[in-house]
Amino acid sequence: MFEKISNIGVYGDSILKGIQINPVSKKYYINNNIDLDRLREKYSVQIKNNSSFGCTVTKGIKVLKKSLDKNADYDAIIMDYGGNDCNYNWKMIALNPEGEHSPNTPIDLFKETYCEIIDFLKKKGVLPILTTLPPLEPQGFFNWFCKDLNKENVLKWLGEIKHIYYHQESYSKTVEKIALEKQVPLIDLREEFLKSENVKELLCEDGTHPNTSGQKIIASCFYKFANGYSKS
Repeated sequence: MFEKISNIGVYGDSILKGIQINPVSKKYYINNNIDLDRLREKYSVQIKNNSSFGCTVTKGIKVLKKSLDKNADYDAIIMDYGGNDCNYNWKMIALNPEGEHSPNTPIDLFKETYCEIIDFLKKKGVLPILTTLPPLEPQGFFNWFCKDLNKENVLKWLGEIKHIYYHQESYSKTVEKIALEKQVPLIDLREEFLKSENVKELLCEDGTHPNTSGQKIIASCFYKFANGYSKS
């Protein structure tokens, strides 16, 4: 079946964009080792990566609709949303640990919007392909995103650092549920990362962006999916 697909769009956040942390400057930069060329060559397909840094599902639906309403002619679209959706404004939390704080996209809205995207793509005759979220490493995440903040206040609101992991995991599980309910293909990146004895070794210093080793796992997942899907 995969051989019938000739044009693929990739939409999502900085994970599929290939963002890493420069080890010298400690700033984010593009160092993408997700080998999409391997898929292009084997299946003679066109693949355009439209992922963008900081993108959420609510931003993504606007970008997708605009692209497809114009001139984008895709047979399938691979999507990776959730990493920014589940994140919080840690600065505001540090300033007001007693207050109520919501993630960038509350999980009910996350599911509702993702389902809307899938319905939109199906009506356009485009195959939606979802991906689960690679796991994060909570201590590294906390150290990176709260390094200039009042960590005691953040912990007062958060409770325990491990809650960062479980919160992000809930969004990945929601993606799994969406794929099952909507009967669309799912590439389980998270499962492959968790097979590693040390997930931390697959992530950048911020505990969330895959490093080169992590990106190669994503590439392997894509290739395995394409091989399996072509035989279905």
